[in-house]
Amino acid sequence: LSGLDPAQPYFQGTPIEVRLDKSDADFVDIIHTDSAPTIPNLGFGMSPAIGHIDFYPNGGKQMPGCGKNPVSQIVDLDGIWEGTRDFVACNHLRSYKYYSDSIIYPDGFLGYPCASYDLFQSGNCFPCPEEGCPSMGHYADKFKDKIKSDFLKLYLNTGEARDFPLWRYKVTVTLSGRSKVKGYVNIALYGSGGNTRQYQITKGTLKPDNTYTAYIDAEVNVGKVTKVKFLWNNNWINPTFPKLGAATITVEAGQNR
Repeated sequence: LSGLDPAQPYFQGTPIEVRLDKSDADFVDIIHTDSAPTIPNLGFGMSPAIGHIDFYPNGGKQMPGCGKNPVSQIVDLDGIWEGTRDFVACNHLRSYKYYSDSIIYPDGFLGYPCASYDLFQSGNCFPCPEEGCPSMGHYADKFKDKIKSDFLKLYLNTGEARDFPLWRYKVTVTLSGRSKVKGYVNIALYGSGGNTRQYQITKGTLKPDNTYTAYIDAEVNVGKVTKVKFLWNNNWINPTFPKLGAATITVEAGQNR
């Protein structure tokens, strides 16, 4: 039984006979997309974990792409009716859109077990544990026999618009060069499954021999990595023409380490 952002008003904090609960089926998976408090943010969805596994995409409160200005949102690509509904309840309605996308992407929407969204964002809950990560949405029940705890909270990030799934990677870059410079480092991944756009790994002071780590949520499942593009820029003309390279770049996929 899949709960798509189960309702908060009149249901949160009520006895389990009244609301959705994991005792309602052999396997209950929940997607929380609008779990901010009803006042002042008017959340339609509840925040407590109530299923066997509970997914909190983007932290479960504010979905990317839902903060667009009202005019552009109402005159939406999907038409005025869809756009008006999204303007009123965009976060709430994301739950069924993620679910429908999950049918097309069986390897997408991996939920990482974590104590909080902040810890997930900082990379503390990366990569997936030995038993793997469940997939949010249609294929969540494949994880049914691997659950070890009473409540399992899972975190992930999604795109701003269709298609919504993102794939998480840890990228570690050790720089090489003669002297430190100011600027930024970008990385793009190339692989058997496709190529990503550029992602910023670090900016500020760039020191040779230092190692920089970033977690990126890529719009494609790169598959087997075949190439990594390394770019750096200092945004101003430096008469000494400093050179900077990468001594090593390590890419780790969250899915299979």
